[in-house]
Amino acid sequence: MSTLTDQIINRDIRLIALDMDGTLLNNEQDISHANKEAISKAKEMGIHIVLSTGRSYSTVYEYAKELELNSFLVTVNGGEIWDSNGRLLERKLLSVEEIQMMWELKKLHNTKYWAIAVDKIYRDDFPEDLALSDSEWLKFGFDVEDDDARNAIIQELEKRKLQVTNSSPTNLEVNPYGISKAKALEKVCERIGITMENVMAMGDSLNDIAMITSAGIGVAMGNAQEKVKEEADWITVTNEEDGVAKAIQHWVFS
Repeated sequence: MSTLTDQIINRDIRLIALDMDGTLLNNEQDISHANKEAISKAKEMGIHIVLSTGRSYSTVYEYAKELELNSFLVTVNGGEIWDSNGRLLERKLLSVEEIQMMWELKKLHNTKYWAIAVDKIYRDDFPEDLALSDSEWLKFGFDVEDDDARNAIIQELEKRKLQVTNSSPTNLEVNPYGISKAKALEKVCERIGITMENVMAMGDSLNDIAMITSAGIGVAMGNAQEKVKEEADWITVTNEEDGVAKAIQHWVFS
């Protein structure tokens, strides 16, 4: 760890990328006072704060407003990029055929599900006929308690060339192939005029690994999945212990 610390201690951090659930947010879905203070201080230093999340824009906007953010937003695992004025810069969609296939998988394995469309989040009222639906699809999610069923679904999805990650140990999040938070953040960096070496990224789940390993400093939460911790440069405390604030204090303020 000392060698690693020597390598990254002098990184010029210009952007902090934050996952939300399990990272920025505590278990009550709130942003702690300590996290707010650290983010505010980092903003005053001219550092871009970018929420980089699996959530849709509609469930992110109020948090960005609460933090008075004035930078980009990366939503649905990198499927969308938004500017500081809420203007959509990029969007990658799943096809209706891919959504239909995943709906059939959901029924075959009797799993819980959710699906994010441009206009709506579906949880209990999936369209009876997708061909007649006007929805444009961003992401499909499975929640699967049974390990064998989850592995069978993963194999089928990967065979179909879809991007599969998770935001908790029992779920699967599916985006178009090649979509990731890291790819979206690279595009944000290009617009700002920096590189991923100038980024500190924090997260707790598999959908955070790409940005954690691509960033100049990759931070895993204390509550992160073990695979995420293995890939990170540094591990902070949990989302219930102001882990985001602790990491900013350690790498940006010290």
